[in-house]
Amino acid sequence: QVQLVESGGGLVQAGGSLRLSCAASGRTFSIYTMGWFRQAPGKEREFVASIAWTSSRTYYADSVKGRFTVSRDNAENTVYLEMNSLKPEDTAVYYCAASHMATRTYDYWGQGTQVTVSS
Repeated sequence: QVQLVESGGGLVQAGGSLRLSCAASGRTFSIYTMGWFRQAPGKEREFVASIAWTSSRTYYADSVKGRFTVSRDNAENTVYLEMNSLKPEDTAVYYCAASHMATRTYDYWGQGTQVTVSS
C-alpha cells in the first residue's frame, strides 16, 4: 500500500501562484508514476500532470502547459506541482495519485486539496 497526503492548497488571486505537495509513504518502491488530477464542481475529474518516479519524464494537460510544473524529490518521497499564472478556471480540488509498477494504473489517491482562484 501507498499512502498519499497533499498540502499547499488555498485561495489566490488570478495571476498568482501556488505550490502543491504530495508526500508518499508506505511501499513507495512500487510506484511507477505520480500524477496530479483535479475536479471542479459539477465536472469530471481530469488529468493535470504526471512524472515518472524513476526517469522524471513528465506529461501535462494542454490546459496547464507552460504554467504548471511537476517535479519530485525522491529522497523525501514527495512530488510537487508548481502552479503559476493561475486562472479562475483552475479552481478545483486537486488530487495526487500514484500508479503501481505492476498495474500501471492509478491505484492510490490522496484526500485532495482545494485550490480557489479568484478573479
